[in-house]
Amino acid sequence: MIKRPGQQQLLLPVSPLFMWSSLVVALLVNMIPIGRAVWMPDLLALVIVFWGVHQPARVGIGAAFVFGLCMDVHQSSLLGQHALSYTTLGFFAITIHRRLLWYPVASQALQVLPLFALSQLIEVLTRMIGGGVFPGWTVLASPAIEAALWPLATALLLAPQRRTPEPDENRPL
Repeated sequence: MIKRPGQQQLLLPVSPLFMWSSLVVALLVNMIPIGRAVWMPDLLALVIVFWGVHQPARVGIGAAFVFGLCMDVHQSSLLGQHALSYTTLGFFAITIHRRLLWYPVASQALQVLPLFALSQLIEVLTRMIGGGVFPGWTVLASPAIEAALWPLATALLLAPQRRTPEPDENRPL
């Protein structure tokens, strides 16, 4: 690891292949037919926010919109429901990315909780405007679980960037 005493660890550049494949894997995990309960976390939303915070120039609002349309088509929901929700998530993740990275991971989880709650609110309101019924108050558990998964997502998705480069005796870092 590249780390100076008393400093935060420096990360290697992220591989675009790893970044996009993690988004596709999260999409596929969301598509697994396990009986989607309202309290289950939306892993794709979690990964979109993560990469929106850590790589805002590569994963932005457009990618969030496309993944949202894929989820809408898969779930046969109102077209644009997930797209609007993920686009909002992507926008706010990019908006707070500079501020959020100054905090430890546990504090970051508390700060992304309102983003996940807003996303869930947009999905529920869009569904209800389209003629759906209110899914119940257990829908509030999903954003809390997504925020609780933030430290795990951070550890897993930053792991390839923490690999040790070739040691060099002449390099001070």
